[in-house]
Amino acid sequence: MSKSKVNLWETHTSTVLSITLVMFLLGLCLMVEYHIYRATHDMQERITFKVDLTADITDEDAAQLKQTIEAIPYVKHVDYISRQQAAEIFSEDLDDDFVGFIGYNPLYPSMMVNLRADYMPEARAEARAESIARFSDDVSSLENVIGVAYQENIVNELNDVFYKATWFLIVFMALLVLISILMIRSTISIALYAQRETIRTMQLVGAKSGFIAHPFLTRSIWYGLLGALIAILVLAIATGIFNQSLGGLDLLAPTHMLWYAGIAGIIIILGIVLSYFSTLSAVMRYLHNNR
Repeated sequence: MSKSKVNLWETHTSTVLSITLVMFLLGLCLMVEYHIYRATHDMQERITFKVDLTADITDEDAAQLKQTIEAIPYVKHVDYISRQQAAEIFSEDLDDDFVGFIGYNPLYPSMMVNLRADYMPEARAEARAESIARFSDDVSSLENVIGVAYQENIVNELNDVFYKATWFLIVFMALLVLISILMIRSTISIALYAQRETIRTMQLVGAKSGFIAHPFLTRSIWYGLLGALIAILVLAIATGIFNQSLGGLDLLAPTHMLWYAGIAGIIIILGIVLSYFSTLSAVMRYLHNNR
């Protein structure tokens, strides 16, 4: 039986390397997906919805309205801009005192509202429009509110970029999984063929398929675990290098560590599962064809 054992460091080095490569690429895709998600949501929460108010609203009414809008669950932040503040901002942009020139202030007070990113996660443009319409209806129905304005094209473009990138990465990861399975099966088939005489002898003396496959399946778990751990190590080194080169991204921020741990766990599980079932498929097919 000892002759049927596969030497990890000699015969199946290519299996471990193939698992490492695929797990590294899968982990890289997961990290890219995570950072795209974070960046998209951060930008979504920076999009400002301008709530126009009536010109004669008092400061007390404005303060009460601000509290009402802030109490809406999907509202993240609200800033009140009075008519005077609006005129000052507009004058700074124009670099000219337009109020003194025309003799009165034509601007209206407003609330600048930022929504929580998880309020608009839908992939379909129609669903996003419905979400924003609900917000507009909720706020527009409040007293002293004239209407709600926002840059619709920016909202739609951000969501489109996120979901197109997500689907691209999903397809790419699916291809990587398929390639991994084919590579592992090919390597295991070569190993089985190299031990065909031992396997044939075991079949002749009545050994069950499960007994013959057991050493290959046991080692496949170690192949997957080792390949995944090496991939995680390489990913950690690559992340550190990228963080030094692209310091503005702050890839090693404490807020990312929990997600990185989750990605590492996924890589380990996928490495073991892919290696095990690819080996199982190759072994069962070989034994079935060589009875």
